[in-house]
Amino acid sequence: MLIAFNKPYGVLCQFTDRGIPARPTLADFGLPAGIYPAGRLDFDSEGLLLLTDDGTLAHRLTDPEHKQPKTYWVQVEGDPQPPQLEALRRGVPLKDGITRPASAQRIEAPELWPRDPPVRFRKSVPDAWLALTIGEGRNRQVRRMTAAVALPTLRLVRVAIGEYRLGDLTPGHWREARGSA
Repeated sequence: MLIAFNKPYGVLCQFTDRGIPARPTLADFGLPAGIYPAGRLDFDSEGLLLLTDDGTLAHRLTDPEHKQPKTYWVQVEGDPQPPQLEALRRGVPLKDGITRPASAQRIEAPELWPRDPPVRFRKSVPDAWLALTIGEGRNRQVRRMTAAVALPTLRLVRVAIGEYRLGDLTPGHWREARGSA
């Protein structure tokens, strides 16, 4: 079984939380029993999370050897310039090494659900949206990549993993996914 879930902002990508106070987890969304996340999505990130009961499929979805591209819509602070986008495309030096080359392009602001709490808005600082596709999944990688090119991330929404798409799935909802990743 493979489930596509639209993980809301502020939800842990696990079924339990030992923190005090407890934060929302995947257990709060009526997901089928016996499935587990194939990968992760940060607490402050939103969008597509795949869950499965098939360990082999989970490995194919998450192991960098299988190069499942992950596409994100990223709202950044600043006005992206060609050299910044080119740096993202070439690979960005981070503390844990240079990232693999990525696809990076500026996009129009997508039509998304409102975020709670909303992204901070500052009249004096422009913001923009990027579509960024990476072939690896380091901890907080997209946020670190945009920060490395002086474009801090304000909002991060994963919209695709390989052939699987978020589509019109709304936050907190899930559906059975079909495909052959």
